[in-house]
Amino acid sequence: MTPTPQQATPLTLTQLGLYLFAIDLDKPLPVGKQRIEQRQGLVLVAQTEERQEWVEISPLSGVDNQGETLTGFSRETLTEVSEQLAALLPQLHQQPIDNLLDFVEQTALPSLAFGLSQLHAKLAGKFDGHAIPPRTIPLIYRQSNEALTAVSERVASLSSSVYAVKVKVAQESLEDEIKLIHQILAIRPDLKLRLDANRGFTLEQAIEFAACLPLESIEYIEEPCQNPDDNQAFYHAIGMPWALDESLNSAEYEFKMQAGLSALIIKPMLLGSIEKLQLLIDTATEHGVRCILSSSLEASLGIEALSRLAEIMTPDEIPGIDTLAAFNQDLIVSSGKPVCLQLDDLTLLTRVSNS
Repeated sequence: MTPTPQQATPLTLTQLGLYLFAIDLDKPLPVGKQRIEQRQGLVLVAQTEERQEWVEISPLSGVDNQGETLTGFSRETLTEVSEQLAALLPQLHQQPIDNLLDFVEQTALPSLAFGLSQLHAKLAGKFDGHAIPPRTIPLIYRQSNEALTAVSERVASLSSSVYAVKVKVAQESLEDEIKLIHQILAIRPDLKLRLDANRGFTLEQAIEFAACLPLESIEYIEEPCQNPDDNQAFYHAIGMPWALDESLNSAEYEFKMQAGLSALIIKPMLLGSIEKLQLLIDTATEHGVRCILSSSLEASLGIEALSRLAEIMTPDEIPGIDTLAAFNQDLIVSSGKPVCLQLDDLTLLTRVSNS
């Protein structure tokens, strides 16, 4: 077989740069039961003889708006990722892009593995030709001390083409949240609800909550129980399908089919490389479990990449990426906000080039 020109002359990394961004949020975003008011992360830019590409690497870590450490999400810190990348860039300079995949295998940091594998895919043209469908599952959650009427107004303003929404639960009292669910369905009885409890309920609370809801309107509830081992008992008691989210973030997680397991909510920034994601998706699909890619509250650069990745890996599922509304600025890629930060607006951490 005659090698192609690309096989004969591998693409070489001629320039790399690492930048830090920080974007304030117009309103706090929920991270489990915590809230954040700023999103920080990194932009890794690489250039070959043929093209330049950017990826966002933003582990979901740091502190919340009360100064408390975020728990239950990324296992690595932004500092750990930036230090590894600063040491890595000189080693990648003037090397074939396939060397990115070697470092994907070596790193123990999931966000870095995802970022490097994504950068390789972009430079190799694997994201080319995959349009971003205008599809989203709106995220519904109640701000602290917000009136239910304000939430109702947001639901009433949804397009008639929206058939499902994601609703954050296990944030307030059972009574208030049951009222919220019924209010949403009173306004839009056609909606299907994807509930997200973030392990916020005891088994007894989860059963009490679900027993007050119309099961036919609920697609699934993510991580209903504080102890994930209780999820099957929850299903046997109430018959509501459930999904895994935080459980996937554990380094020890391996897929195992369980009674009532309906979906995996996959956050690539928390899990690792594209290859690892594909293996998980293939295994779950074999057992009839849905796989839905979801954001880790990335900025617009990361959200665009997730949308393209979902079109490639899970084309039959709408990804959970409706998290940009609280951002007051875009990052590299415009989503329509008045300000879109470019590289010159960010803090340069390190750069290597031929010059």
